[in-house]
This record gives sequence, structure tokens and C-alpha cells, in this order.
Amino acid sequence: MICTIYSHHLGLEKIKEIFLSHVPKGVFSSNGENLEFEVKGGILSPSKRVTIFYRERAVPSYQIPQIDDSELTANLKGLYGFVDSLPTENEKVKGLFLHKIQTLNSEFSIREDKGEIKELNVIIADLAKEFDAVLFVQPNTIISKSETQHFLDKDLNLIIDTEGKCEIEDLEVHINSEYFDNDQTELDEEQIERKAKNEEILERENIKINRHLPCIESEAETTIRSAKEIAERVSVLAVTNLVAFNSISPEEAIDYLQNYKLWELVTEGEKEFLTNPTEDKKMYETWKCEGIWTLMWALKKVDTLDFPNEFCNLENISAENYPVAKDKDPFEFINAVNEVRSKKEILDAADLYYRYNWACVDERIKGRQIENINPGIVYERQYALNWLIHYMDQDWDDVTCDT
Repeated sequence: MICTIYSHHLGLEKIKEIFLSHVPKGVFSSNGENLEFEVKGGILSPSKRVTIFYRERAVPSYQIPQIDDSELTANLKGLYGFVDSLPTENEKVKGLFLHKIQTLNSEFSIREDKGEIKELNVIIADLAKEFDAVLFVQPNTIISKSETQHFLDKDLNLIIDTEGKCEIEDLEVHINSEYFDNDQTELDEEQIERKAKNEEILERENIKINRHLPCIESEAETTIRSAKEIAERVSVLAVTNLVAFNSISPEEAIDYLQNYKLWELVTEGEKEFLTNPTEDKKMYETWKCEGIWTLMWALKKVDTLDFPNEFCNLENISAENYPVAKDKDPFEFINAVNEVRSKKEILDAADLYYRYNWACVDERIKGRQIENINPGIVYERQYALNWLIHYMDQDWDDVTCDT
């Protein structure tokens, strides 16, 4: 496989047109769901053949829906997670790339099956420009720009490789207004009202608003985590948080989690932390206070999610309402919890923090620090809220905070 090309635009016929503009003697044929492009040979020149694997989303859009509408949508979720996990030397470009992934609607891979078509590198370059594409490329191909797997922009410049290298300073993200308008007509009234009310909040707080930022999922599309699942998750977080703040040793935490039958609920990332809690990892884990606070809010153990400019204080939660303590069985807390805030309350918060985080990321991309809110608090709360609403069906370790 030479490369896989991703685009916001659709166009199987346009692909054919570009191939034939460079190799007019070529012939297209269908091989099931795939296309074969063949250049017949003669006595002295063998035939050449390329296979094109094309697919597109069932409903073109400018965002990845929570519910898969096609195999490509499921693949795009995986692609987003893969890119999000990569290191980078240019946070701005990586952020723009993640945004562009959400707008992708078609995918086509190109494989040389027989011989070499000398015009193929020019064909690929034209396809990339025509489709305003991003390309996933393997090393050692005719268009490779890295010795590892990597992504190229429409000009075949390196966006990012698996080592984080980048050779561009900007990446354009275009949205077809037709797809945007189509999506808007399908929105529920509650989604439109939620977006409008939260934009009013941002306006009062003097926080930048992106009017084109879409609505999050509707109540009908959303399933909130159960009270028991939330209580179990917050119980584990409370234990790892004690280690982060040096209140207990990692050995004590593991013993506690195992003795009280919580170990099977500990994620792989949390187990890795407890096995090797370096100072850097502890510092990172201390931020999970905000996630604990958010989940406790969802369980109605905390009254409000205050404006995200000051850190929460877990000591303000009474001991009887907190999941863990020395010699306390966390299942006393887990089994006693039976109520979760409404879908409306949780979705209102998720939508608001989605917009807060966009403002934070927008400032960071521009090389500035947002002044009136704390980006770390915003991120951790959005992380917990996205987990609560099953955003992209992601498990705790894999939650993304898209903007």
C-alpha cells in the first residue's frame, strides 16, 4: 500500500478523472467494492495495475458522531485516537490536524499490484490537492517524507510522524457549508437551546466564542453512566489520588484496592501509575481532583461545578459522602448511591466545558495563555463529563477532549 488518502469531500468519479487525465490509455474496472486501474501492455512493455479501495461515510458531516454511521466513522475514531497519542514538536499543527480528522468523510487507499505507473506520484499529488486531503503514508514509498509511518498534507508536506516530527507551521481546515447546514436541520430543539444558553454564559464571562462549534449529542442519543459505575470509578480515582498527594504509599493503595475487591476496576493506566509513581506522574494525577469533583457532582454529592478558575477542594466533601477512608469499605458508598443527575444537567455541563476547552485551545494555538479560566481544570472536568456521556464509547484511559 502506497498511501491512504482522507478527505472532507466525496468523489469517486473525480478520482477516475484525475487518473485518466495523466494516463488516458488506462482502463477502470470494478472489483467488488474496489476499483482497478489497468494500463494494458504490449510486446515490450508489461501491463500495469493499481487497485483503489474507496469508502465514504453514510452521512457526510463536519464532526464525528457518537454513534457509528459506517465502518469509516469507526475507523476515524481510531485514527483520531492514534494521532492524539503521538508526540509532537508542534502542538498547534497537531491540534489543527485533530480538528481536521473530525471533518473527514471519505477514504481511499492506493496499492500498486502490477508494474509501476511512472505518473503515479503526480496523480497522488493532484488527488491530494483536489481533495484538500491528508495522507497516511508508509516509509519507503514514492511520496514518503519520513522513515516511520506518517501523515502528509495536501502539498505532501509532513504533518506529523510517529516520532512527532513536523515540517509545516499551519494546516487549513475547511468545512463544506452544505454538510453543516444539513446537520443543523437535524438538530433537536434542546441541542440548539443548550448551545445558545452556553454561548450566553461565555459571553457574560468574556470568553471567546466559536459560533461554528457544533452542538453535542442530544438526550435521545446519549446514555449516561449508571450510578454504580460512576461510584466505582470515583472510588478508584480517590485511592490513586491519595497516592498522588503522598497521603498513602502505592503499596498501601494496591492492598486497599485488592482487599476491597476494586482491583479489577483499576485501569491499565492506573495500574502502571501505582506500579511506578514517579514525581511527574504524581503531579499529573493530582489534577484528577477535578475529575473526582465532577463525578461527585454527577452523583449529587457536590452541589455545583463552580466557575473553572479556582481548584476544587475535596476536603469540602463530608467524610460520609466520600468513597474511601482508612478502614472504610468503599462498597458502603458504592451500594448507597442510587441517583445521578439528569441527562439535561450533565449534557448542559458537557456542552459548556466543550466550549470552554475550545477557547483554551484556541489561545494555546496562538501562543497565548487564557487569562480568566484555568485550562487544566477545564480539561479534567471535560474529561470526566465526556466519560459520563459515553463520548465516542471511550473507556476511562482513552477519553478525548475534542474541540
